[in-house]
Amino acid sequence: MANEKIPYKIYLEESEMPKAWYNIKADMKKKPAPLLNPATGKPMTAEELSAVFCDELVAQELDEENAYIEIPEEIRDFYKMYRPAPLVRAYCLEKKLGTPAKIYYKFEGNNTSGSHKLNSAIAQAYYAKKQGLKGVTTETGAGQWGTALSMACSYFDLDCKVFMVKCSYEQKPFRREVMRTYGASVTPSPSTETEVGKKILKEHPGTSGSLGCAISEAVETAVSNDGYRYVLGSVLSQVLLHQSVIGLETKTALDKYGIKPDIIIGCAGGGSNLGGLIAPFMGEKLRGEADYRIIAVEPASCPSLTRGVYAYDFCDTGMVCPLSKMYTLGSDFIPSANHAGGLRYHGMSSVLSELYDQGLMEATSVKQTEVFEAAEYFARIEGILPAPESSHAIRVAIDEALKCKQTGEEKTIVFGLTGTGYFDMVAYEKFHDGIMEDYIPTDEELEIYRKKLPKIG
Repeated sequence: MANEKIPYKIYLEESEMPKAWYNIKADMKKKPAPLLNPATGKPMTAEELSAVFCDELVAQELDEENAYIEIPEEIRDFYKMYRPAPLVRAYCLEKKLGTPAKIYYKFEGNNTSGSHKLNSAIAQAYYAKKQGLKGVTTETGAGQWGTALSMACSYFDLDCKVFMVKCSYEQKPFRREVMRTYGASVTPSPSTETEVGKKILKEHPGTSGSLGCAISEAVETAVSNDGYRYVLGSVLSQVLLHQSVIGLETKTALDKYGIKPDIIIGCAGGGSNLGGLIAPFMGEKLRGEADYRIIAVEPASCPSLTRGVYAYDFCDTGMVCPLSKMYTLGSDFIPSANHAGGLRYHGMSSVLSELYDQGLMEATSVKQTEVFEAAEYFARIEGILPAPESSHAIRVAIDEALKCKQTGEEKTIVFGLTGTGYFDMVAYEKFHDGIMEDYIPTDEELEIYRKKLPKIG
């Protein structure tokens, strides 16, 4: 089918959907550094992690040997409600740009939660229900993860407690109300509901919050209540595992038409979307079967890969979580409240951090005004209002396509469109009114947080 005209949207049949998740760690010769217990400095054991996470998710988190892990039938049945997701050829965008590049995007916004987050939310809720738990706690930045988890918990009749980054809680009331519609309780973080929240408020009065703050509160709540566990929407290996359905579907769709991408682009906050999109392609790179240029795009206001340091750090601001070796700005770092997207985490997935450190992928950062310029341009041409997070990838995809216009190269570009932006209209309004600002932390500011990194080894 290599010579057949490529349709606007490539849909897979249900029978072509992945039946197993791909575990990228199995093909990594140099594995990511283990999570450490901050009290002992030793690798976290399954028993220690099980106090916070569901048992089956702990097993997935620690698994470095099995390349493929079967997707339970109940989860595959749920996936069928909105998967397989389309791979779209951006013909209109190509024409408008006047580029010889061929542009494709994997659209993950065709479910009620509006994003890719549901891929992992339903898996984590399933394992919590299977373990006989009452409910789960979590954090959410822009609200995509909290929305997805509230849907998944509603499906399995689980209680869901969400700590939402304060500035997002205030800026995105409709996202909050969707969570409540699905039965979740939503608390702005940092809050006075937890001891760690009170401590953060005392040390940072008036703070707009961060994912690190919200994680601390969610973990404290989980370990303080019988029958509850904490679940996370990004960063962890188990989340990248679940999100590999994105990349597996993308590769199957491309292979169907004999297409090999030259450049693969994904937005990067904690790493869930990027890790899921690139998974099978990175697997081929690691096995020496093929090569691709892979680009992680992060916000200039929270640039963990491009300006962070590769070191062990706490996963949360309250320092109650394990230590992870990752590219980090420091667990105490709180992004500017002017930052409109959900890419607000101070660090990056340990898996992606290791791959980046080995030079297997690139990273770049972009200003949010440039991101929203690309978002508006894309919406007017392709007809989808993209989420601010997704628009980071759109920005760089457009830039790479314009480079092809200058050189005449017919490269194939694939990027991840993680979700829709219909709950992000306050940010769009600020952009249209000309009051959106680009805040970029100075080297001096970042050095303050670097000095606070825990001393390991």
